[in-house]
Amino acid sequence: MDYTKQLTGFLDNCLTGTNFSNLGERYKGKVRDCYVQEEHSSALLRTCGTQRILVTTDRQSAFDQVLGLIPCKGQALNQLAVWWFDKTKDIVDNHLKDVPDPNVMVCKNVKTFPIEMVIRGYMTGSTSTSVWTVYNNGDREYCGNVLPEGMKKNEPFAEPIITPTTKDEEHDEKISPKEIVEQGLATQEQWDELERITRALFARGQEIAGKGGLILVDTKYEFGIDGEGGIVLIDEIHTPDSSRFWVADTYEKRFLAGEEPENFDKEFLRLWYRGKCDPYKDPLPKMPDEFRVQVAQRYIDAYEKLTRKEFEFPKIDEDIIKRIEGNLEGYVV
Repeated sequence: MDYTKQLTGFLDNCLTGTNFSNLGERYKGKVRDCYVQEEHSSALLRTCGTQRILVTTDRQSAFDQVLGLIPCKGQALNQLAVWWFDKTKDIVDNHLKDVPDPNVMVCKNVKTFPIEMVIRGYMTGSTSTSVWTVYNNGDREYCGNVLPEGMKKNEPFAEPIITPTTKDEEHDEKISPKEIVEQGLATQEQWDELERITRALFARGQEIAGKGGLILVDTKYEFGIDGEGGIVLIDEIHTPDSSRFWVADTYEKRFLAGEEPENFDKEFLRLWYRGKCDPYKDPLPKMPDEFRVQVAQRYIDAYEKLTRKEFEFPKIDEDIIKRIEGNLEGYVV
């Protein structure tokens, strides 16, 4: 559905960020504001222990920086992640505890693994460290995976490959499973379980995406360990920010013609910037309003295709900060 008119009305009513002084210590990420709450005596939270409140803003990130604001993006992103957590909780426990607001998740606070589990179903990518770029330059080893000869760009792997990275505030670095264990980032037993869970989540994601007319091409997962020592899925899952999606109906025809697949994710935004500058070296241009609306439409389209639910817009003149503050009154510490 075309939401250009509705989204244009939200261009000046985006959630830039929050700074609630009564929700705990605040950590500001590129897209989310995180509030960490320790054990306390609130009647509502007495049995909850340590937890995090994640507020998903409308900030848009790419190229390791924040680029601007995309109307309604935070809500679409948050609600899609919540939906996916529910659809995969039979595979692995996740950190979600409550959703008191369309832009908010209340989550268990866990000890995070300092790695991201990246899994790829296709030989693709456009950055200097992408699997296709590395492969096209002649390398046949990538994060411990031996890649076969003769592959073409955007061709599916015989079996999805896992290409983990280290977690870094500036730029993630690729790493092999052997190095992860040798450096003590995870035990061999933990790695084996992380790999099993990652493959199961990706298979579920591809199955559900296919029903919505999309191909889940690649994605990343983040995990932690809870108080009982169990592995827990954290952060987000299968959103346009963490995953690459292609339109299924046009993929084969475009691939056979040597054309790029029809993307349905943040690649649309990356390509726009790359067409104007070197995003890692040059000053980045400001996104025009028309383009901001187009990006927002992509996020909402992805939400509706995957969940097969209609996106519910907030009130056009609503004070989003006040709404969130009111919905979080029960979590004041």
